[in-house]
Amino acid sequence: MKAVPSLAETVGALRAELDEGRRALRERYQRRPAPALLLRAHAALVDRVLARLWEVVRLCAEATLVATGGYGRGELFPASDVDVLVLLAAPPSDTERARLGALVSALWDAGLEASHSVRTLDECLSAAHADITIATALLEARWLCGSRPLYDRFAATLQRALDPARFLEAKRLEMEQRHARHQDTSFALEPNLKDAPGGLRDLQTVQWIARAAGFGTGWRALVRRRLLLPSEAAAAARHERLLRDLRIRLHFRAGRREDRLAFDYQNALATELGIAARAEHRAGELLMRRYYRTARGVTQLVTILMQDFETMLRPGTDPPAVRELNERFRVRGALLEVRDERVFARTPQALLEAFLLLQQHPELRGMSAATLRALWHHRRRIDARVRRDPVARGLFLLCLQQPRGVVHEFRRMNQYGILGRYLPEFGRIVGQMQHDLFHVYTVDQHILMVLRNVRRFFIAEHSHEYPFCSQLAAGWDKPWIFYVAALFHDIAKGRGGDHSELGARDVRSFCRQHGIAREDARLIEFLVSEHLTMSRIAQKEDLSDPDVIGAFAQ
Repeated sequence: MKAVPSLAETVGALRAELDEGRRALRERYQRRPAPALLLRAHAALVDRVLARLWEVVRLCAEATLVATGGYGRGELFPASDVDVLVLLAAPPSDTERARLGALVSALWDAGLEASHSVRTLDECLSAAHADITIATALLEARWLCGSRPLYDRFAATLQRALDPARFLEAKRLEMEQRHARHQDTSFALEPNLKDAPGGLRDLQTVQWIARAAGFGTGWRALVRRRLLLPSEAAAAARHERLLRDLRIRLHFRAGRREDRLAFDYQNALATELGIAARAEHRAGELLMRRYYRTARGVTQLVTILMQDFETMLRPGTDPPAVRELNERFRVRGALLEVRDERVFARTPQALLEAFLLLQQHPELRGMSAATLRALWHHRRRIDARVRRDPVARGLFLLCLQQPRGVVHEFRRMNQYGILGRYLPEFGRIVGQMQHDLFHVYTVDQHILMVLRNVRRFFIAEHSHEYPFCSQLAAGWDKPWIFYVAALFHDIAKGRGGDHSELGARDVRSFCRQHGIAREDARLIEFLVSEHLTMSRIAQKEDLSDPDVIGAFAQ
């Protein structure tokens, strides 16, 4: 009679099978990268290993093994945790606890980094109600093996208990908190592919909400529900593919779970993707520009979808009040809305006017989804003709001269591609890396941060931060001069040559085109051309020498 293999022998064989399967998947991916295929194949490989372990450990009949989280939706990255739930019909006996312990040990011994939980159906409901992370993981549950009737009862009960409106609000709050942990920017120099704004988690969040609301799964389902245009669904799929590809490659290269696109990996990943260095830019810098464009596209899509979800899932509220602002815009609730989606096509200058109206109407908290969509799709209407138009130039200068909302709206202009369209010099530094000790963001984000810092000198509530600067600012009647200088101080980075001199030339042209008075223009140009002087002297010259200080003062 053939001997039955022991648990240890089975686990050893399964570990070898898993190692060989993962090695084959990696080799196949290196020959022909297909992110969705790899994620499904890896999940299927782990499915087989878990099914065999479940069969060997032999838990009670009224138990089932459930895949949850990313593994539950059939997407398992090379080094991600394997999230599983052991679902029981009743609290376990002592014998069952021993077998559960043996199962968990076997998972790890087989080479699976398992994140496991053991719950009854009632415990699942309580945990999901108390913790949105658990509720989300269970939303994507998938039966693996064990009692199918128990799983079906579990799935039906969870679906009935799910409140889509409450789920939406919880996921919105969770996303805001996650973004805050990453300084609310997609443009860190070493971004987190999964959790940073514009990362994979944002795409997953809108898909979770759609699933909870019964809108379907996948981008095509949102097109059928008229929540996305076909072109937007194609863009979402394209963004998702790049982010998945980068994360897969990062896991392979690091040999562990690593989601931060650190400097050490950027050039190597760029080479894998066939990106070659250019005269002014490393291959890794060009890869990061592609990433930043993707992250910005994700943020735009997610912002639009979250607004649409809120409109559709808001329970029993009256329609928002509508009032007209002018012949192009109206206010719906607390959102700015175009009166006609063709407004931007007919009047491209209105692309700038929208941001000015947000500055002038503090009761507004943003733009409607329809307006954001129209703005994004018509941003290329800002061309050389519009840049020469006196109305457009006046609107742009007015945006800089407003008493409020300058930083917020210029950040929004950059997010939606308007700032780089109106100022092509700015467009060239969007997503551009900086490798030095003084910058932790891309050039465009650094410029906007400087704009924010200068702006705070002129706001009384921030006077405690730099009292002397605020005291000087209080006596200055044209703060917008400093805002223009801030916008242009690093705008020529990466062109070769002295960026201060090149930036001074750019801002001189800007001042002439926008009709800025000669005296004001001279000061702006001086600020841009000399913005490195203080730091150069402070770091490289003898500050105890009166001649050095005198020369600087002069």
